[in-house]
Amino acid sequence: MTAPATTLAVDGRSIDGGLYLRIDHWAQHLPTPVQHTVAAFSAYGLVLVAVLMLWAWWRARSADSATMARALAVPLVVILVFVADTLLKSLLAEPRPCQALDAGRTLEACPGAADWSLPSNHTVIVFAAAAALWHIERRIGLPALLLAALMGLSRVLVGVHYPHDVALAAVLGTAAGYALTAVAGRADRLVEQARAGGLRRWLTT
Repeated sequence: MTAPATTLAVDGRSIDGGLYLRIDHWAQHLPTPVQHTVAAFSAYGLVLVAVLMLWAWWRARSADSATMARALAVPLVVILVFVADTLLKSLLAEPRPCQALDAGRTLEACPGAADWSLPSNHTVIVFAAAAALWHIERRIGLPALLLAALMGLSRVLVGVHYPHDVALAAVLGTAAGYALTAVAGRADRLVEQARAGGLRRWLTT
């Protein structure tokens, strides 16, 4: 596949294509119910992230204003990281492994030719959210990190990403999520003002 001249056109086959094929072969021989579970989690696991975000907001109602500011910022952090990751994917322009390699039947349908692979959007989103939630409360951040690790693994198991797509996404998502959430805590004065106004019932117990 010929990439546009304005891209770096990363070829993931030379990085860990062999490992991808071994994982894909193993995934194809999993019991059918397990395959369906992995595919469903890979596609819809992001809903669980939203649940954890709501939990963080609920618990932050009884916390200080800086914590509430961070909790409110998590969705915005996730959106910003997703946009940045999408732009990076367009720049690197790495074809999906299920396009570039003879992977056979994958657990998830292979995306189209212009849907680039590096880094993994699903993985970067979940790790950014997990890092943000860890910054707010480790009781919530811990299951979020476990969810992020499982999401990254599932993206390889379903056949749509190389392992290095997931690894890079995990690093970028964690770093960006933690840093942006730390900055968001500086909006504590805005939260204090909102808590004194009409939004009090949503921002405090």
